[in-house]
Amino acid sequence: MTPDQIESAVAASMPQAIEELKRLAAIPSVAFPGHPEEPVFAAAAMTEELLRSVGLPRVQQVPVEGSFPAVYGEAPAPPGAPTVLLYAHYDVQPAGDPAAWRTPPFEPTLIDGRLYGRGCADDKSGIISHITALRAFQGRFPVGIKVIIEGQEEYAGERLEAFVERNPELLRADAIVVADTGNPRVGDPAVTTSLRGMAAFTIEVRTLREAVHSGSFGGAAPDALAALMRMLTALHDDNGDIRVPGLPRGSFLGQGPSEEEFRKTAGVLDGVSLVGAGSLADRLWSSYAITVTGLDVPTVSGAVNAVQPVARARVTVRVPPAGDPKTTVNTVAEFLRQMAPWGVQVTFGDFTVGSGFQADSGGKARSALNRAMERAFGRPPRDVGAGGSIPLVNTLLKQFPAAEILLFGAEDEDAAIHAPNERVDLEELRRVATAEALFLRELSLPSALGV
Repeated sequence: MTPDQIESAVAASMPQAIEELKRLAAIPSVAFPGHPEEPVFAAAAMTEELLRSVGLPRVQQVPVEGSFPAVYGEAPAPPGAPTVLLYAHYDVQPAGDPAAWRTPPFEPTLIDGRLYGRGCADDKSGIISHITALRAFQGRFPVGIKVIIEGQEEYAGERLEAFVERNPELLRADAIVVADTGNPRVGDPAVTTSLRGMAAFTIEVRTLREAVHSGSFGGAAPDALAALMRMLTALHDDNGDIRVPGLPRGSFLGQGPSEEEFRKTAGVLDGVSLVGAGSLADRLWSSYAITVTGLDVPTVSGAVNAVQPVARARVTVRVPPAGDPKTTVNTVAEFLRQMAPWGVQVTFGDFTVGSGFQADSGGKARSALNRAMERAFGRPPRDVGAGGSIPLVNTLLKQFPAAEILLFGAEDEDAAIHAPNERVDLEELRRVATAEALFLRELSLPSALGV
């Protein structure tokens, strides 16, 4: 196929792609404990259906120990052609408070060229970009294709890492496309070359056998919530920089967003300062970040006049690519233990870790992607970092050190992933799918193969 034919094929299939994304995003495939499992299996089934629809001769669900199934597809490489592995995930973050959404989170709604709904961007747009790119070839792929769509990346992505380590030949490829990132802005092409890792845990503080009356016992009885608050606020200094020893600030060699761009994208309120020191690229992509992502305490509406006997928090740490998540999580936990006042009882549990990623300078696959993205977007891509984590990427790098790993996708920084009103720009989705299809063609050409 010529580039013109590929562009036309992708454009012609976009109405179908949008309808498929609506169907897929309407499935509340939250793979967190306590959420219904049936929708997660339903999303796996639809993902399998989509992969079959593009002409892959081998498609199946594969079991992943302790997790939901992954969906795998494969087409053999033409003689002399390389093989490309395509990755995405079909599970999504919980929707949170429905009242914070402009539209119902699992009723995908089109507004001004953007499709709103949980998972529309992260990462069901990645699935649809793969499907749309592959569909352009009508089953006659220019390179070998392998596809792995994960089912529990948002909660326990490390479980697929173990699967990869046990089944390396199933996923072995010359180039790997991870469609779970995006551009800084719509229409601003970029390849993510740096990912922070992630470490998370739950901390519990206990002080009393049970809650006691704040009038009769307050002032002497140790409040578990007050103790936990003191410990958590000790993690940062007044400027917002991390106080935990052994977690140094890093530096990123590329250009990050301006403060104005970041404030707008993040929705920082007027008069509220950003936190931390160093450039925004340093803070967002190459340094540690600690966030309290949840608290188990009485709600304001359900508050009673009592001293609390127990309080819990979920703490997440973003780890620079060169950092070790396991060491980091132990370091932060030990710091919190040292900060505990009044001899309170402290326990930790529900640990999760995922490694970061730093891409090499680039090779034949990156050059092919540069050409593809320049045609699809009208200008060549630039290198950016991402503060989020994709647990599988570093495992793929270790298992297949000769493979080039390329991270790009339709999740622009204004897509509100993991937040209310998540959305994907449909024109961005078209450009990304076009770039991926053009990349598959470019990689098959003699110039890319060194012939």
